[in-house]
Amino acid sequence: MPKKKKKKLKKQGKIKVKKIKIIEKKNKILSQDEKPEIKKIKKQPTEKRLYNLKDFVVYPKHGVGKITAVEKATIGEIEIQFYKIFIEKEKLTLTVPINQQSKLRAISSINQINKCISILKMKPKIKRTMWSRRAQEYDQKINSGKIYELAEVVKDLNKNTDIIADQSYSERQLFEKAYERLKSEFEAVLKVSPEDVQKKMDKALGRVEIPENAE
Repeated sequence: MPKKKKKKLKKQGKIKVKKIKIIEKKNKILSQDEKPEIKKIKKQPTEKRLYNLKDFVVYPKHGVGKITAVEKATIGEIEIQFYKIFIEKEKLTLTVPINQQSKLRAISSINQINKCISILKMKPKIKRTMWSRRAQEYDQKINSGKIYELAEVVKDLNKNTDIIADQSYSERQLFEKAYERLKSEFEAVLKVSPEDVQKKMDKALGRVEIPENAE
């Protein structure tokens, strides 16, 4: 191999080595700069609202639950506080970190419950769109965690009767899901029996109870 080519290759090799060293130095500098950011992450953000033991809260995808414990756990070097929430209707216990409690909301006030009753008394609004699209919208409203939207779904899917034949299977499922979610929040706020809440809701909906021996 000619000497000129060898010299060029040596120079290129030296340049590559220098570039690698420069990149390594930059990476070291970046990693040093990133260290303070990691320390910041270790400090768990404080929340404006803290719930207490035995408080009722609403978790959008599951409905009303009761805080059964407030515990701490260390993951790596990070200490995390979290709520243990028991969902009675689903016999389910959720673990929700306190710094993620934006997913939770407090149960409604008496005034909000009264507004829901007013919504239930209104005429249903049925959109002239395909059922699959409406069903998706209803499901989103049910899982939104917003009590007024929940009341709207119950009102719109209500058939004023307990006869199953008046509703399709999917309609019935969505209605029962929304109805039970709303009912459980009514129970927690009004502090009355499930039977009394059902009577109150059915009266607002104008639902007619069908006798068992009716054909």
